[in-house]
Amino acid sequence: MGFARAFAWLNPSYKSGGEVGHMAGKKQAARIPPELGELRDSIDNIDAALIYLLAERFRCTRRVGELKATTGLPAGDPQREKVMIKRLKALAKDAKLDPAFAEKFINFVIAEVIRHHESIRDGGKR
Repeated sequence: MGFARAFAWLNPSYKSGGEVGHMAGKKQAARIPPELGELRDSIDNIDAALIYLLAERFRCTRRVGELKATTGLPAGDPQREKVMIKRLKALAKDAKLDPAFAEKFINFVIAEVIRHHESIRDGGKR
């Protein structure tokens, strides 16, 4: 599945072809209301888009890790992380998403990025 297909949820007429669509079997699909099926299709497509976005983010942070390793910069940057957290909490609030959830999520991502940066710095020995 390509990046463009992951964003197909933006098109209300999009129907999943089974690759990403309902996780339930056809037997169960006959018993659920159509709106529930449509919402599940949307959720599945949004999840796919999130995965592709995270993959792209990690491609960028991998390069950041390489640059940090070659220039002797530390894997983590607490000042930048603080700014990111503040910015994402504000975005979450504007989007009517729990800012505490957004903070937990970005802290998890930051920890994983730092782990990757340390691995790059150590020659991939982690």
